Amino acid sequence: MMEGRIHSVESLGTVDGPGLRYIIFTQGCLLRCLYCHNPDTWGLTDAPRKATVDELVDEILPYRPYFSVSGGGVTVSGGEPLLQMPFIEALFQKLKQAGIHTCIDTSAGCVNETPAFLSHLDNLLEHTDLVLLDLKHMDEAKHIELTGKPNTHIIKFAKMLSERKQSVWIRHVLVPGYTDDEEHLRKLGEFINTLDNVERFEILPYHQLGVHKYEALELAYPLEGVQEPTNEEVVRAYNLVNFKGLTPVSV
Repeated sequence: MMEGRIHSVESLGTVDGPGLRYIIFTQGCLLRCLYCHNPDTWGLTDAPRKATVDELVDEILPYRPYFSVSGGGVTVSGGEPLLQMPFIEALFQKLKQAGIHTCIDTSAGCVNETPAFLSHLDNLLEHTDLVLLDLKHMDEAKHIELTGKPNTHIIKFAKMLSERKQSVWIRHVLVPGYTDDEEHLRKLGEFINTLDNVERFEILPYHQLGVHKYEALELAYPLEGVQEPTNEEVVRAYNLVNFKGLTPVSV
């Protein structure tokens, strides 16, 4: 029986999609973002828990009243959920049968153009109501510096979602000295404004809440000394991006 590699769950989250959400954090990620606050999700095999689709659905169903009153549902995050597409496909299919809103929170770091991947992706998106897509940097060299991987396939993925008219929220982590320069933010906005499917754009201010995890894993924290952006810096970034649609703040 197929099992998913699960890192943890949050029963009533409020920041990863609309309404109150049951959030499943999957195990495994190919990116090594300097600001990652969940380095314990990187490993592809050492999952704290394995669960079947039916086990997760049974845990989720009691929360349907909360989803109904808040417009919420289930978000699968990570790690990188697209590394486990066959499992997420089966999970989302059952959730949709139960009338539950489904959302994937992805950085698209494992996206490729193999027929097998695209077939699974097509099936998954058929049962997906919303994609939260994290665009980390528009400059490929800086994207490699920031994450360890290029961004070419991620940009293609964003364009493909637009062609499919797949509902998307785009999110961007604002890291002083890394993702806050004017040229990058203007290019980010120019790109997002060419897409036809972006319902919302959010800036996620960098924070240091995951530092203790690096210490526990005996890893050096890559952004030692980098300060969290101020509210004024966040508003500046929104203004530079100049997204034409919905944002969480008035700019």
